[in-house]
Amino acid sequence: MHIFEILYHEFIGFWGYDQLWKIIQTQNYEALLTQKGIQAFLRPVLPVLLLIEIIRGLFHQRYSHAQYKISLFTYILNRFISSFLSIAMVAFCIGFFEPYALFKTTLSWYWFIYGYVVWELAHFVYHYFGHKVRLFWCLHSTHHAPEYMNLSVTYAHFFLEAPYADIIRTTICILLGVNPPLLFLIMFIDGTWGSFIHIGENLLKDGRLGFLNRVILTPSHHRVHHARNPLYMDTNFCNLLNIWDKAFGTLQDEKQQVDIEYGISRPMKKGDFLDAYFGEIVALGKDVYAAPGIKNKILYVFMPPGWSHTGDHKTATVVKAEYVKEHKQALRLEGQP
Repeated sequence: MHIFEILYHEFIGFWGYDQLWKIIQTQNYEALLTQKGIQAFLRPVLPVLLLIEIIRGLFHQRYSHAQYKISLFTYILNRFISSFLSIAMVAFCIGFFEPYALFKTTLSWYWFIYGYVVWELAHFVYHYFGHKVRLFWCLHSTHHAPEYMNLSVTYAHFFLEAPYADIIRTTICILLGVNPPLLFLIMFIDGTWGSFIHIGENLLKDGRLGFLNRVILTPSHHRVHHARNPLYMDTNFCNLLNIWDKAFGTLQDEKQQVDIEYGISRPMKKGDFLDAYFGEIVALGKDVYAAPGIKNKILYVFMPPGWSHTGDHKTATVVKAEYVKEHKQALRLEGQP
């Protein structure tokens, strides 16, 4: 019976309505005006949207269980092995680095703006290294493995990615003065938006969101980020504010002439959960084993994916440069720099 109780609580917890239900039961609706109340109200939104997305896919005959298989298995596995790792990393970084903060902020609107800009920088750094360092790509690639875009992809992560991400993001934010209450507020807002931008075409055909596409990073931008098209590789690393992508030249709008191909460039066993979850680790292990000399073995771990000791590099930078060179005239007509 114990296992059924665990499964029941996991199922209920997935929908995230427990706190909202308590507010409704106690009729303490004033709580909805607090930060915790807002969080309780918004938590069920993503699971409900995911359910609607699946229903619409079924209704329009665009649903395939393969679209959700990898994300579902990843979510289930991660629930068993990493429930508290990320929280522990955040708490450790706050406790360790807070005494060394350059200054301290408060929970006010102007420090909120500052904090969000700092958070986006921290997110950019983590995300950039997740694509540019082979070891970190092994942790991040599971999130890019699905060959479809839908809300379930937000749950597809290798179990060690969240701790690695939170070490970098929390450390940068704390050292630059973002105090813990402000950090937790920003993390909640950014996490909510970060989940929403994975919304699929079944629920939102055009992800540009009108004029917002020029102001923030929209679902359209994040669809580009998940693409394996050479033009789209390693772009749009921020989450909500696009300032750091603009600053570092990684902002890329969706091109109507370039159909998005989701997934990673490495050949994969289609719909294979184990390959999506462990495939990049296995590939790295093979490259390290076959590499001549200690130096090359170390370089395979820390150089970008696609780097080769032979000099025949297939990194995203090389592949993209070759594509731009080959399609230079067409890209110039489309206004691509």
